[in-house]
Amino acid sequence: MSVVFEHVKVGDLPEAWRKKVARPADAHVTVRIEDETAVADSERQVPASGEDPAFGIWRDREDMADVAAYLRKIRAPRYPRTGARNDD
Repeated sequence: MSVVFEHVKVGDLPEAWRKKVARPADAHVTVRIEDETAVADSERQVPASGEDPAFGIWRDREDMADVAAYLRKIRAPRYPRTGARNDD
């Protein structure tokens, strides 16, 4: 499976892509995104949680000591006790 975007301005592409294309920002290109082949879980390069630099970055946040209470607080403006969504 693939996705094709035709006549895309180079200036509208993500910066990393623009560098690879090496065309003027007002040039138009066709972008084709191919589906990657499935990789077995045993072959994935996923670091253990202790090795991932993002693991635990919020552990010192005092306002998140009780995660469930924190989530209720930030969700309250959008979801009243009835469960209906507040649409502004």
